[in-house]
Amino acid sequence: MKKLFQSFMLLIGVLCAANGYAATSDTVIKTQTHWNEQPIKPINIEHPEVTILRITIPVGEKLAMHKHPILNVGYLTKGELTVRSEKGDVIVLHPGDPIVELIDVWHYGESTGSSDAEIVVTYIGEKGDALSLIKDK
Repeated sequence: MKKLFQSFMLLIGVLCAANGYAATSDTVIKTQTHWNEQPIKPINIEHPEVTILRITIPVGEKLAMHKHPILNVGYLTKGELTVRSEKGDVIVLHPGDPIVELIDVWHYGESTGSSDAEIVVTYIGEKGDALSLIKDK
């Protein structure tokens, strides 16, 4: 899937350049690890389902401790978002920063800037999979 996407982006670039278009592409992130530097485990999906969410977290709001059972990646568009794992790993995101979220690791996000945080997140999993699971208190 990754090679297909990369080939598609290369083709778009070639076609745009050949036809005089000014479209460009920049690699935001290319990684084999989650934000805490742990490797992304291989995934096997028989019936893939993609969900894209735009999530707004008001200033000062702290999300519930949760985990994601499926692969997801995000891109912060506004505000500041601090993400903390239950084990103490921390990442602070600013507008334009990407994140490869943790899979099956308890964590939470908090809007720590002076304006609401907005993040666009793409989830890729098996059809019908839950996007997040909330930890019981």
